[in-house]
Amino acid sequence: MKKPLAFTPLALSLSLVALSAFTTTSFVLPSAPLAATATATTIATLLTPSSNVPNEKSIEKKNEKIHEFRHRFPFRHSSLALAATTKDTASKSKVETKKGPPPKPKYKFQNYDKPIILMGLSSTNGNELERLALSLSGALVGNQPKKLEKMVENLERSQGAGLLGGGDDDFFDGDDDDIEAMIQNIKNGKTAKGEEIPNTDQVQPKVVAGISLSALGLDAEGPFVLDASLIRDLIRQKTLSLKSGVIVLDFNHAAFRDQEGYNAKEFEVDLIRALSSVAMQLYEDEGLLSVYVNVQLDDEEGMSEEAKERKNAIEKDVLIPFTDYELCIKNEGLMPPATEGDETESSLPSWNDIEWELQRMIARALLPPPIVGESATSGGANSADLLMGMNTFFLSLSFPKVEDAAPYVEEMCKDVDSMEYRVDLLASAREYLEHNSETCDEEDKKPDPRFDILYQQQRLRTLCRPHAQRAPALPFAGSDIIDNALPIVYTVRTAHQAGTWPDDEAGIRQMFDLLELGLRSAVEVLDVESAWDKQLTDKLLVRAQQRYTSLILGSHHVVGSEVTMEEAIELYRQCRISNRAHGAKVVLSINDNENNKDQMAYEASVAAAKMDDPEIPNIGLVLGEQGSYSRILNPRFTPVTHESLPAKAAPGQLTAAEIMAARVLTGQIPSQKYAILGHNIAYSVSPQMQGSAFEAVRLPHVYTRADVATVEEFVEGPIWNDDNFGGCSVTIPHKQNIIPHVDVLTDAAKEIGSVNTVIVKKDKFGTRVLIGDNTDWKGIFNPLRRKLGDDSGKKGSNGMALILGGGGTARAAAYAASKLGLERIYFNRTPEKAMDLAKEFGGIVAHSLDNDAESKDSLGAILAEHQGSLEVVISTLPAAADFTLPEWVLASSALPIVFDVNYKPYSTALLLQAMEKGCDVVRGSEMLWEQGVGQFELWTGRTAPYGVMKKVVLENCLPKSK
Repeated sequence: MKKPLAFTPLALSLSLVALSAFTTTSFVLPSAPLAATATATTIATLLTPSSNVPNEKSIEKKNEKIHEFRHRFPFRHSSLALAATTKDTASKSKVETKKGPPPKPKYKFQNYDKPIILMGLSSTNGNELERLALSLSGALVGNQPKKLEKMVENLERSQGAGLLGGGDDDFFDGDDDDIEAMIQNIKNGKTAKGEEIPNTDQVQPKVVAGISLSALGLDAEGPFVLDASLIRDLIRQKTLSLKSGVIVLDFNHAAFRDQEGYNAKEFEVDLIRALSSVAMQLYEDEGLLSVYVNVQLDDEEGMSEEAKERKNAIEKDVLIPFTDYELCIKNEGLMPPATEGDETESSLPSWNDIEWELQRMIARALLPPPIVGESATSGGANSADLLMGMNTFFLSLSFPKVEDAAPYVEEMCKDVDSMEYRVDLLASAREYLEHNSETCDEEDKKPDPRFDILYQQQRLRTLCRPHAQRAPALPFAGSDIIDNALPIVYTVRTAHQAGTWPDDEAGIRQMFDLLELGLRSAVEVLDVESAWDKQLTDKLLVRAQQRYTSLILGSHHVVGSEVTMEEAIELYRQCRISNRAHGAKVVLSINDNENNKDQMAYEASVAAAKMDDPEIPNIGLVLGEQGSYSRILNPRFTPVTHESLPAKAAPGQLTAAEIMAARVLTGQIPSQKYAILGHNIAYSVSPQMQGSAFEAVRLPHVYTRADVATVEEFVEGPIWNDDNFGGCSVTIPHKQNIIPHVDVLTDAAKEIGSVNTVIVKKDKFGTRVLIGDNTDWKGIFNPLRRKLGDDSGKKGSNGMALILGGGGTARAAAYAASKLGLERIYFNRTPEKAMDLAKEFGGIVAHSLDNDAESKDSLGAILAEHQGSLEVVISTLPAAADFTLPEWVLASSALPIVFDVNYKPYSTALLLQAMEKGCDVVRGSEMLWEQGVGQFELWTGRTAPYGVMKKVVLENCLPKSK
């Protein structure tokens, strides 16, 4: 007789990795409060070690207890498929398209602060899902073991009974007396069983590197699956969040495999149904960000036949519908981890690449949703105006297999800003068509090539990664920046649009399926042809707006016939796709070049841009050799080939080097002059940083120092008055004195009262307009936002920032702190300057940094009065002051982030003190490159090569011994 399966709604398996030993320890975590929410039958399963193999006696014991909550899962045992109710629910979740342009849906993951789910099937020996969960969890908190340890402690406290190990069945029978005894033992500083806790001096410390929360467990009494309501409650209690662990739903967990005394086949169907139910509820009801980890080994023996059948049975009903993103893995999980100094060829697949790709995917998912028409001046992290910016290029690859491009990638990456992934030209695309053909017999079908289409895109990123010097910044939730992810343009070009994909009814339907696959890969730019089925287009774009941050490039190609100027303009308007595209690309054909027809696409793009609001990037080209000049005229996001490639992707394509040379010769790109304006600035790193950035993107600009005692010397000099003056950086002591000499101040410059950036623009009459802006505040804001997360400054949080100093940078710090939602406390040795800051930016002045309750103006008294927590300390004091904080400020268990704006020396006395106490720190070097990136993008109207600028700053700021 088959024994019923114990589905414990209160069991959560938590894995921690000890860096010192590289081992994984599993625990079972009960919910809280135990006495209030748990029944005796369910609690009984929580105190057994997950490492013990279940025995017949324990299963029979559980069998007697389980019936009273068995009704939670009314399982069918007839097949591996989900129940019809689950399928019905999934179908109801599909977006229904309505006539006319739909209202813009709300982005699902805006300010997301819930746990992430990884689901799929690990290989037999790879344990891919848990390993990915651990590495992602660590990365989300900046790989800081102390933070992870605190999160484990929070999980323990929130559960009321701590992390439990050991499995003496006689210790706990589940009645209320046992619960009270267990809680009392923990309060008395003992284990749940009442045992003395070993002396920590005698125990080798284990460093927590990540937290993996498994939805399925196997203990001495059998397998168990947590209830989705448990996760819901923990999320609402803020116990589980983005940074407190990654949830794993592994449909090839050890509970699916036979062990001594345990027959997994008895429980397989129930486990599938229970895990599927959890997946559906967490995805549809709780809105968790979910990733399908698709493991498909080259080695057929790496996954059992039963597991493969299980995967095939649930992929279309569970793994795809209840996830938004998809990560593909072949044999990487079975490879040994890379070690420092490893000589293995970097182009080969590795586990490190898989971990990196998952982090990139999550970083893209957590970006702000793109805004149609957002300008480059707004500095958005997901701006089409920058990614498709001035003098940017993407390279069209035409290889049937991505690996064929490997010999050329390093040289190609030097000249382009993105790679175009032409799905329609892949060999696996042809296999995809055959696989989905109505004439293809089930017996003849090969494995679904959708895996290969996704995997090859990942490989393209991997190949580009070591050489992606022009890659923009991609903020990551773990207080870091991914600076080596070269953007990809995902394209399925149809036959009548200069491509190869069939454009009959079936082909177009499959094209939209492949475009959705592009969204699932977290692609940066999705090319959507604007001429096809309106309902399918609406469905795709609604889903993109709801769940993805990909930029939409509406496109149309006119092949083999000419159009009028009016028709070309209308094509640009069509490519806006009801104002849902972030960029528009129109490619025309001409029969001859009479009357400068090769300029029509460019002229139409300019005319169309003035007709609709908001303005979006327009890309205009003409096909063929006769249209080559159009590629020089087109100012942004131009498709190119490369001189190292054996063939062009399309006739008439030029290389980026050819186009840039032509633009310089024709004056389309003048060699502009930039400078840093200041006094006694021989130490400044800005010339090296900005000069290297210009060189990296092949701009012919020059950046010099302007070391003058007065602003007047500069504005009356040759650089300022040169026709090719492009702008300047401004540093001490001229940030206020430059203001009378600019024509326009941005809001930030007005509020801060200082200018660190001058930008030169031309009005419609060609007259020079000088704009004063301030990017200093962004150099402070950006690193702090990444470390604080989106919760900083929320109502009721009482987060406070201590700002030290009273000069121009202190003003930028006050502005940044207000944007972060933090209350400001000012301290300066000249109290009047601190009072001026408080008057202009709001906040409180501390007259001392003492913890003196009797002095209402001391820092300690202010914090106590406002019941505030000191989250950030920003010092704008000179490094020579050797300032350090009073010890009591850094004695709290909740340590502040300490930010010192000085970048020389690399570690000031304040930063050394803060690091010794275990604080997160931000150095002035990071502020330098962050504000410099902002300046570069304002000057050039394109993305900055973030990694290049960061590298130059560190090379000039790091101690030579480093």
